Amino acid sequence: MGGSSRLLEPLVEALRRHVMSGSKLHADDTPVPVLAPGQGKTKTGRLWTYVGDDRPAGDGTPPAVWFAYSPDRKGEHPRAHLSQFTGTLQADGYAGFDQIYQQGRIQEAACWAHVRRKFYDLVEAHKSAVAAEALERIGPLYAIEKEIHGRSPEERREIRDQRSRPLLGSLKQWLEETLDKLSRKSDTAVAVRYALGRWEALMRYCDDGHLEIDNNAAERSLRAVALGRKNYLFAGSDRGGESAAAIYSLIGTAKLNGIDPEGYLRNLLSCIAEHPINRIEELLPWTLATDLAKDSRHAA
Repeated sequence: MGGSSRLLEPLVEALRRHVMSGSKLHADDTPVPVLAPGQGKTKTGRLWTYVGDDRPAGDGTPPAVWFAYSPDRKGEHPRAHLSQFTGTLQADGYAGFDQIYQQGRIQEAACWAHVRRKFYDLVEAHKSAVAAEALERIGPLYAIEKEIHGRSPEERREIRDQRSRPLLGSLKQWLEETLDKLSRKSDTAVAVRYALGRWEALMRYCDDGHLEIDNNAAERSLRAVALGRKNYLFAGSDRGGESAAAIYSLIGTAKLNGIDPEGYLRNLLSCIAEHPINRIEELLPWTLATDLAKDSRHAA
């Protein structure tokens, strides 16, 4: 696997350039246990995911995901990953992104799914009436998003402006009034302050039809990692973590484009060693699959 990932490095770099060339990114990270040499135990590394997928806004650019590994969760890692990106980052409230936003080159678009999840957990744990009402108020925002999925950015922005923005204004007023009635130390107050403290970033999706209401695209890309952790238990080294990131990048991108990952990797590994490096983009999942399909039709 290590040898394969090293062979694939130029292609993964081309994939990274493709992902970072967009104007909007989804980002997230997840822990991955890594064997600590000589200690007989594991340490906690991180796999970072960066997803470019504009299909919900009617864009035909091939979707892609790029994974990166780091031995810890310091903010210096996403700063390095995003050093060539300019645009809007859709992410959770991870403090390591704050310095990136402060530089002004990258704007924050916060995630409504994280807001909703905090209230949902309160309903599940405590049957909170306030949290239940918050969910009822957030629900129509998602109904609008389902309706406008796949429409042009201009249509999405206009519909959000007409229908979502008034709902959001009412929600903000209700949250502020509700907060005054809650104990400051209560879990419900914490959830309300989480939403109000990110309000400008939570509203950003209404101003730009390219953006999404949440960061679920990044969270979906991490499901394979969560499944993998249950099977392989840990990476053997930091280099193993980097190999995992490379393979996850190609598998995840193949899936996003409706391509069988196993078939893609089989074809890729059979030809990449002889492929000219100055034409490495020809081996990206959506291009290689198209070329193979054309060859198959000609052979028939």
